[in-house]
Amino acid sequence: MFNQVFLSKQEVCATMGCQGGFNLDEATRRSWYSPEAVFHNLRPGMVFLDIGCGEGFFSILAAKKVGETGKVFAVDIDASTIEKLKQKAEAEGLKNIVAKVGKAEDTVFCKECADFIFYSMDLHDFSDPVKVLKNAKQMIKANGRLIDLDWKKMDMPFGPPVAIRFSEEKASYLLRSTGFTIADVRNIGPYHYMVTAKP
Repeated sequence: MFNQVFLSKQEVCATMGCQGGFNLDEATRRSWYSPEAVFHNLRPGMVFLDIGCGEGFFSILAAKKVGETGKVFAVDIDASTIEKLKQKAEAEGLKNIVAKVGKAEDTVFCKECADFIFYSMDLHDFSDPVKVLKNAKQMIKANGRLIDLDWKKMDMPFGPPVAIRFSEEKASYLLRSTGFTIADVRNIGPYHYMVTAKP
């Protein structure tokens, strides 16, 4: 059962900030969906890429899941959010996160290294999402998975404008056009969907 908490954009921005999009806090995210459900297949020793990581909510969760033998690579265009992620990681004693400032369009952390590549509510924000996904294709392992968690394309009192959101169909089309195969599409809570793809 999900608590349907309706916040205005002003309330969300006042609490979480809106530079470069919404930086959602843990309580708000958990009122909408279970982050653990998103990562149920993430295991110790895996490599997780968080593209457009913001302040690192998912990076921190992933770092705990993959453990000391795993690695999290995170990138965001906003230097202030990367600094906050680094501070959070240090406060929690997490030494397996590599975080950098940069554009997703220009980022290839490694070749065929990633077990999971993750986009959280940001695929529609990139200036060239096709380039971003082509980069992902270079980084993902042959048996890896790409997860796109995003806002449903429908009216609601928060989130980005409906006009700029990608529907599940649009996200799936972009993934297929860049060489991915759609493995699963499902609703995650009342306001979000999740597309899982494989190379």
